[in-house]
Amino acid sequence: MIMVRAIVRPEKVSEVMAALMYAGFPAVTKMDVFGRGKQRGMRIGEVTYDELPKEMLLTVVPTKDKELVIETVLKAARTGQKGAYGDGKVFVSPVDEVYTVSSARKETD
Repeated sequence: MIMVRAIVRPEKVSEVMAALMYAGFPAVTKMDVFGRGKQRGMRIGEVTYDELPKEMLLTVVPTKDKELVIETVLKAARTGQKGAYGDGKVFVSPVDEVYTVSSARKETD
């Protein structure tokens, strides 16, 4: 199994979550986060905003579905056709084990 962590613009969260649901991946954890990318924040007039609000979406899916989930997130989170700075990042990492708390059952890929 793999975990996909997507950091996206707050205004794109509903689109990304709807796209994942439509693609068959309804299980998502959402968190408010703050940070900055390579551009080191944003400057408006005399004020510099170096921690911008974002949302982090986490989902664990079978390894065979990795490419579909990544493509779904990238397409839904992108601003316009070519995208823009600040659209976010997607991180993918392996998940060694998953357990359901209520049943204590170990899940398999």
